[in-house]
Amino acid sequence: GVDIISIFLSEFGITMDPVDLDPGLSANVSSDFPTSPPPGTSKRAPHSIIIGVRKGGTRALLEMLDIHPEVAAAATEVHFFDWDENYAKGFEWYRELMPYSYPNQITVEKTPGYFTSALAPERICAMNSSIKLLLILRDPAERVVSDYTQVYFNRLENHKPVQAIENLLVRNGALNIRYKAIQRSLYDVHMRNWLRHFPLEQIHIVDGDALIRDPLPELQKVERFLNLPPRIVSSNFYFNQTKGFYCIRSDGRERCLHESKGRPHPAVNSTVLQQLRSYLQEHNRTFFRLVKRTFDWQ
Repeated sequence: GVDIISIFLSEFGITMDPVDLDPGLSANVSSDFPTSPPPGTSKRAPHSIIIGVRKGGTRALLEMLDIHPEVAAAATEVHFFDWDENYAKGFEWYRELMPYSYPNQITVEKTPGYFTSALAPERICAMNSSIKLLLILRDPAERVVSDYTQVYFNRLENHKPVQAIENLLVRNGALNIRYKAIQRSLYDVHMRNWLRHFPLEQIHIVDGDALIRDPLPELQKVERFLNLPPRIVSSNFYFNQTKGFYCIRSDGRERCLHESKGRPHPAVNSTVLQQLRSYLQEHNRTFFRLVKRTFDWQ
């Protein structure tokens, strides 16, 4: 089956792998065929969802996973399970946003907002209680700074006023724990909510810090978790000196993540950063107990 399909595809110069149209998006099969889908394909609900975490490396994970010939990745963040107005549109609307895939492929969607959403676990469970979930995490204090950095640049681009990170992290001399970026880094709080609906075996945690340092071992664990044949190899990655991170090479094409990725973080007042780290420490310990694993976060 598959071989005939791939011979057919290469005959007609059709590539099943993402074409680098927009550096921030992975184009999937559907974008090559706005009118008629490739014969033998259909749109299917995802077999796996990257549920988060925001600024944890979800885009890098999806793009790298998309190297795999048996993965069909959704091109955009769908926000179906975390935004009420989208959820109200119903399941068919959601499925329509999935890429065309072959029967041997698995569909993967990523929306980093799911992890911190109160309703997403229950809603995803209602759709498919045996779905495999991917959660990519990095040092929670670093994630806060990265979260701030993204918002800061977005506000600059839209000519909105910006604040120094210290002004957001500290209120009246104390750590402002109501700051959204801090709330999103309380991994234990959100994880508890997921574990109410899914067993730990169905949630694979990708170490985001390790993925950036050395992508292959992390991706091989994901392949095993998703029961995919091992197809991702070290030659699929090369280190880009200019950008300072790994880029992807597949099907004779090279592509790097969008320049909004890997932005330099602002220097944060060390006392404030220490306050943040010590506040997160207890949450991290609880999280390690919940997931029966530790990470080397400062």
